[in-house]
Amino acid sequence: MSDHISVPETILSKLRLICLDLPEAYEEQAWIGIRWCIKKKNFAHVLMLQNGYPPAYAKASGLEGIACLLTFRFSPKKMDVSRFKQYPFFKPVWWEDIIGLVIDDSIDWEELEVLLKESYCQLAPKKLAEMVEGS
Repeated sequence: MSDHISVPETILSKLRLICLDLPEAYEEQAWIGIRWCIKKKNFAHVLMLQNGYPPAYAKASGLEGIACLLTFRFSPKKMDVSRFKQYPFFKPVWWEDIIGLVIDDSIDWEELEVLLKESYCQLAPKKLAEMVEGS
């Protein structure tokens, strides 16, 4: 889909402040959207859902139209908590330890920062994870 809309700069800027502050984290263009990685492992991926595309994200989120979606690593044990089973969260099926979040005007950026740090720490080498505040 060549005319796919981009993630708004205001959202990207906030995500960059969180993700690129983590030790040795880097950003790269994903097949669609932007992702942040540690040691070639993706700990966060943001993209725009646009009229059912990409279809896997539309199906997982249950949304139609246009929405900003973020996926990140999350402990399967924590997913059992009811708040993570309802909007703005959703459960993609492609990995057991991944969760999705709709980024809209009601997003709690402080909570999201905690969640993204946890995602990073799940994949980062122990010595890097120990450098993350609050880990």
